[in-house]
Amino acid sequence: MTNDKFDCYLDVDNNFITKSRGMGIKYRRVLLKLSGEALMGNLGYGISPEVVQEIAAEVAAVLNEGVQMAIVVGGGNIFRGLKAAAGGMDRATADYIGMIATVMNALTLQDALERNDIPTRVQTAIEMQEVAEPYIRRRAIRHLEKGRVVIFGAGSGNPFFTTDTTAALRAAEIDAEVIFKATKVDGIYDCDPKLNPKARRYQSLTYSHVLSQDLRVMDSTAIALCKENDLPIMVFDLRVRGNIHRAVMGETVGTIVGGSCEIS
Repeated sequence: MTNDKFDCYLDVDNNFITKSRGMGIKYRRVLLKLSGEALMGNLGYGISPEVVQEIAAEVAAVLNEGVQMAIVVGGGNIFRGLKAAAGGMDRATADYIGMIATVMNALTLQDALERNDIPTRVQTAIEMQEVAEPYIRRRAIRHLEKGRVVIFGAGSGNPFFTTDTTAALRAAEIDAEVIFKATKVDGIYDCDPKLNPKARRYQSLTYSHVLSQDLRVMDSTAIALCKENDLPIMVFDLRVRGNIHRAVMGETVGTIVGGSCEIS
């Protein structure tokens, strides 16, 4: 049984057993938000097998520390609903296609994790019983307590909501301690670092500052959900090997949303 003092981890024979929570671990249960674009690597479209394997290896290392992890993955590497809607497609239809794209990514990630001997379950907000479980909150939590990774696919199941909002919603539902938003940037800046070489990176930000300054960390609905549930967001660069593990240990590897405003 998992509680505040004990966690599941993989022993040398890849069996899940319990141990006392590591003193160096800051977060026991986390939700990792992966954008679809992050899965592309240097490709212009689709999924990079190398990137997916690197993610799987990092997740495996974190689970070995006794951390419970859920994942929400986007679908922008395959289909972008907003772009299709701008081109004339019905917005709801475009969003549903995008949800299906997230399931493709979720199944790909599940395969990579299981090839690393990590037991994984995919749960979808749209029922697809042949390939995934339906999303059931209590079942998802039970999977986490048993040391399984849970990947949430198909967004929230509703059009007009982003996968960032889904991440905030699922994190609150499963009582995650933090959202790790793993991206292609190393944090949040006061202006675009690509346009301004003097741009400065925030170490921490308040939810209100993100909303008032319209900083594109997540959409406003997701930020509001996190603020209401006192759920911190850590934004960091997925491409730096070991960042997920460092984040779990509480190291500052990017920008924390949910604290005071501090700038590098």
